[in-house]
Amino acid sequence: MSTALLTDRYELTMLQAALADGTADRRCVFEVFTRRLPHGRRYGVVAGTGRFLEALETFRFGTTELDWLAAEGVVDDRTLAYLADYRFTGSIVGYAEGEVFFPSSPVLVVEGTFAEAVLLETLALSILNFDSAIASAASRMTSAAVDRPCLEMGSRRAHEQAAVAAARAAVVGGFVGTSNLEAGRRYGLPTIGTAAHAFTLLHDDEEAAFAAQVASLGAGTTLLVDTYDVHRGVERALAAAGTGLGAVRLDSGDLGGLAAEVRHQLDEAGARETKIVVTSDLDEYAIAALAVAPVDVYGVGTSLVTGSGAPTCGMVYKLVAREGADGELAPVAKASRDKTSVGGRKGAARRLDAEGRAVAEVLVEGRDVLVRAWPDAEEADDAGDLPDASGGSAGSASAGSGGRLRPLHVPLVADGVVDPAWVGAGGVEAAARRHRASRDELPRGARRLSADEAAVPTVKLELGA
Repeated sequence: MSTALLTDRYELTMLQAALADGTADRRCVFEVFTRRLPHGRRYGVVAGTGRFLEALETFRFGTTELDWLAAEGVVDDRTLAYLADYRFTGSIVGYAEGEVFFPSSPVLVVEGTFAEAVLLETLALSILNFDSAIASAASRMTSAAVDRPCLEMGSRRAHEQAAVAAARAAVVGGFVGTSNLEAGRRYGLPTIGTAAHAFTLLHDDEEAAFAAQVASLGAGTTLLVDTYDVHRGVERALAAAGTGLGAVRLDSGDLGGLAAEVRHQLDEAGARETKIVVTSDLDEYAIAALAVAPVDVYGVGTSLVTGSGAPTCGMVYKLVAREGADGELAPVAKASRDKTSVGGRKGAARRLDAEGRAVAEVLVEGRDVLVRAWPDAEEADDAGDLPDASGGSAGSASAGSGGRLRPLHVPLVADGVVDPAWVGAGGVEAAARRHRASRDELPRGARRLSADEAAVPTVKLELGA
């Protein structure tokens, strides 16, 4: 299905005007970045890159789309003719999906003609803003959970297609499974789920419900024990499945207190391997509060799929360079109050100290050498491929000196061709690995849930052309 109309009208009307005055073919560079993180957040997580690249491949104006645009009078015949043959033939680099980001981080850089690149604004922002918000929330939750797994189960609290995107983004941010079957099919994600209270209420009593579930799904299933009385529910669950019961789920009440009581009850009965799963409107703060409780698994829904208070990342898509009369790229920048941008194409790197901890986000103008494949930071470090920072001076003393610069931009699209490494199930797996490695680089204290400034400063480094 075409993604071409998942856009705003003004992109097509700008194209029409540019075609008319001869500027449509000017080579341009657009950057996606955010001016600030959501209030109190210390870092964000790039997600949705793979989904954007998948959508780019179907960004085509077919007969259905063109006929509708013509009937609505959106653009003139010349523009319709251009759109009929539209293909993005430029290049795109960006942060690897799963990478953490900070204010002004150029997470995506699109280069092509104005006509080609301007049409991608809404597509890129709608995907990256939503997915990055979910992945950022997921990262906070998995940080709070430490080594205990988190499961995504928020489909019933989101638009049906947003639910699929949210499940994918949650796995990028560290979740290990989802209840959403379409997300599982489309992206190869592990799917989870057994029974709701409705299944228990369907039966004449709890014993019958548990017996039926165990008969169908085996003793390793998870039984929901809080439909009536929790402690009686645990007794009935063990009677149905024995001490080999996989897990019990608690979905209401004082989860911490109940978990401690249920753990004692299970252990006394000899079911020491039976896990305790907790659900019920959890967020990162509730997960952190349960850190000392004997909980094995967290299931998160509403808070996750709504970004846990930050449903967007505020990313923008801005023109930072365009071809001048001399054929060279010239920096351009917006100077509006409180909505400024920094002109010029920029490379990006992260400065790491001797312990491998991030100390600064470094923007470098005109450094194409910083655009390179970076599939796995640990392997690159082991191979000695992380470049030493040398020459020049940082734009701020807070950038520090010495250490290493780890390049952040990776090639995503070359001459209009999408690199398949970033899409599909493989792209999600790579993004989850990248997030784990990137988050581990953050300075100590960066993963605290308390409100604070960005974990590292963003600075400009002059290294020469």
